[in-house]
Amino acid sequence: MRVESGELYNFQLFCNKSSCTDKFIIGNLPKEKAIFNFQFSIIMKVEQIYTGCLAQGAYYITSNGEAAIIDPLRETQPYIDRLEKDGVKLKYIFETHFHADFVSGHIDLSKKTNAPIVYGPTAQPEFEAIVAEDNQVFEIGNVKIKVLHTPGHTMESSCYLLIDENGKETALFSGDTLFLGDVGRPDLAQKAANMTQEELAGLLYESLYNKILPLPDDVTVYPAHGAGSACGKNMMKETVDTLGNQKKMNYALNQPSKEAFIKAVTDGLLPPPAYFGMNVAMNKKGYDSFDEVLKQGLKALSVEEFESAAESAGALILDTRSDKEFAKGFIPQAINIGLNGDFAPWVGAMIVNVAQPILLVSEPGTEEEAVTRLSRVGFDHVLGYLKGGFTTWKNAGKETDTVNRITPEQFASEVKIGESKIIDVRKESEYEAEHIEEAFSRPLAYINDWMRDIDPKEHFYLHCAGGYRSMIAASILQARGYRNFTEVEGGFNAIAKTNVPKTNFVCPNSGKLKAEN
Repeated sequence: MRVESGELYNFQLFCNKSSCTDKFIIGNLPKEKAIFNFQFSIIMKVEQIYTGCLAQGAYYITSNGEAAIIDPLRETQPYIDRLEKDGVKLKYIFETHFHADFVSGHIDLSKKTNAPIVYGPTAQPEFEAIVAEDNQVFEIGNVKIKVLHTPGHTMESSCYLLIDENGKETALFSGDTLFLGDVGRPDLAQKAANMTQEELAGLLYESLYNKILPLPDDVTVYPAHGAGSACGKNMMKETVDTLGNQKKMNYALNQPSKEAFIKAVTDGLLPPPAYFGMNVAMNKKGYDSFDEVLKQGLKALSVEEFESAAESAGALILDTRSDKEFAKGFIPQAINIGLNGDFAPWVGAMIVNVAQPILLVSEPGTEEEAVTRLSRVGFDHVLGYLKGGFTTWKNAGKETDTVNRITPEQFASEVKIGESKIIDVRKESEYEAEHIEEAFSRPLAYINDWMRDIDPKEHFYLHCAGGYRSMIAASILQARGYRNFTEVEGGFNAIAKTNVPKTNFVCPNSGKLKAEN
């Protein structure tokens, strides 16, 4: 039977990992686009598989026994399980471009399913793939997917237009060409394209205004990323929208001229994370099987084996526990990046070199999650983990270290505004919105730049928004020999509840002042 026209079919499933906000959505599709038989099996289904840690959306489409997956994550078993459960055959794996912020699962998935990988025009992958022509159409069951070549973010960037069984243009999988509230940054492919960011922005303008804006307003937009991704600068927190609404409110789609568009999309771009280029290379050239990466990473090491590996391989010790647990005690020289936050992006930004050997110290039972999330950003060289975690190390009588952490109340009682040095490691935008009076803005992302200016004889206080980023900074500082500082538990969010003087709040979007609470 066909359900009532105009109603919305919404379905959400959430990942059961507390530290990873994966989200599966069949979102905002009118029920007239979802046809049910008496067993309520869906003839056409679109699922958004959203990974909060990466702010990344993959897509799973099924129709009449066949399926397509767009921009899959590195680990492929969840897709294999879903295909088997739904009783469908994977026909195509579509890649919107060579991703910079994560390593796709396209190669492993293709090997396991024999489904071909599809790229847009001009792509030059170093493995077998279909390089489609502009406007080429692929059939999946009763629906079609049309390739729209949309260069600008990268030269091979393409969007995929879903056409339903009635020939209606239904959804746009927009990759990094069009985000919700923003568009893809045009500065990442300058070297590969031998073009300036302004020239790439000009191409992006032509792609958007000539190929995307003419599409119907009721087309559903499914982007590759949402708020929090470094692939854009002004993305909405929502992950699904209509093209009509984007035409109304997306600043980039409402510029009066090409010149104005170029200026708007290139203004305020922050330097991209240094690991981006390495991820692009892995996506283009290939990589080790995730199954092998996981097998190696899950090698349990005794204290003696752990020590030996650290010394012989020059491995970095990565402690993935919470900032609260890390502060109480850790292995000297260990770097703390907790699984309970934006783990993978911060690993990429801080460690940078994907070939760096890594040894894990994790809460027992979270090792597989750590290896998996590391692999999503290309850090495949995990040599193993400390069996039993930090407790095993401590019980063995080995040397330990701590971070000098104080409560926000203690900070309020001892800090002297104008005399004490305070370093705020939040983003510049967070700092500009509101900060402790006389505090210095030193974003964590640039710690290797500002760390060299620290006077080791001058004490300073260190904080972020909630303690996650400041503990990353504290661990890096101590590993580099800087110890004359005090980190504040709970960060600015907790400090703001004390009597420590702070600036008036400025709304980042409006620029208007809000009186202090």
